[in-house]
Amino acid sequence: MAHTLYDRTIAFASICQAVKLVQLVAQNGNCDREILEACLNSITVTNPSNTIEIYGNESNLRLGLETLSQEIDSSPTGSEITRYLVSVMALERKLSGRRDSMGQLGDRIDVIIRQKDHFDLLDDQMVSNIASIYLDIISPLGPRIQVTGAPAHLQQQQVQHKVRALLLAAVRGAVLWRQVGGKRRHLIFGRKQMVEQAKILLARC
Repeated sequence: MAHTLYDRTIAFASICQAVKLVQLVAQNGNCDREILEACLNSITVTNPSNTIEIYGNESNLRLGLETLSQEIDSSPTGSEITRYLVSVMALERKLSGRRDSMGQLGDRIDVIIRQKDHFDLLDDQMVSNIASIYLDIISPLGPRIQVTGAPAHLQQQQVQHKVRALLLAAVRGAVLWRQVGGKRRHLIFGRKQMVEQAKILLARC
């Protein structure tokens, strides 16, 4: 994987998109199906030749690029997004240090890839299967991520499954962030550069 500003921006936007969708699903009970599918499909792209191949094209990350350039730390909803981002990246760091968990994760994702040949990725059962990977392998690695939203939606099993599946997609983005050389210093000192890159990408989406 290339270690460029472009690649880091794509990777970070993918995490932003997944946690933004977590926020939307928790608040509204649903979200845009195409964006949801692009997010969940990224979990199944395990051997890409380049960064953007994981998401198909830049337009599929439009929501993440918008969230990166406009929302983080800039509003109450942005601070919630930031909290999710910090939690997801902490979980990914713990995951990267656990070879056993990485092996289990790879095996479970292989099953999803095989099931994709027979079922639509957004079928309730498929979303439930993806959610169970997060619940079984990722969630036990650290403190539970407290998702805030409308209780009426969060009590629904389908919504819980979507939230967990999206959190797994966010962790997948965090794995990519590490693979393209993303480090904490890029978030602290290189945020402005990523925002500028995101705006350039948005202009051509």
